[in-house]
Amino acid sequence: MVDIVNYETLLMAGKGQNEPQRFLFVFLKAGLPKDHEGSESERFHSGKGGALSPIMCVDKPLDDLTNFSDLVEESKNMGQDWQLVLVACLSGMGGLMPTSTETDLQLKMMVQRVENGGDLSRYLAFNREGDLVQFS
Repeated sequence: MVDIVNYETLLMAGKGQNEPQRFLFVFLKAGLPKDHEGSESERFHSGKGGALSPIMCVDKPLDDLTNFSDLVEESKNMGQDWQLVLVACLSGMGGLMPTSTETDLQLKMMVQRVENGGDLSRYLAFNREGDLVQFS
């Protein structure tokens, strides 16, 4: 069992699974809600709080993933500025990768959870520097 402390250990954990793994990424932008109050603005500008909005998502098989800096570099090609990325893993069955239908459904559920202000603690989250982020 691998303790996941960063992106590289996440990939190691994926490689240790018996079934093929597809990784799901939802990139998020942090911003102040339009109806924010004074203290919310201070918290946001100190790097805490704010509202998260999904701006792009992608799925990749584990074999296509290398390191976090490559993920950041690839995301730059999309021309979207983001602050956090949510990561989930979808396990295949019988040696087969999850279907595109299963993958699309899970990505949509992740996006909806963010848009509805749901609990994001079931996902791993990393900032642009690759640090693991905890939601509170």
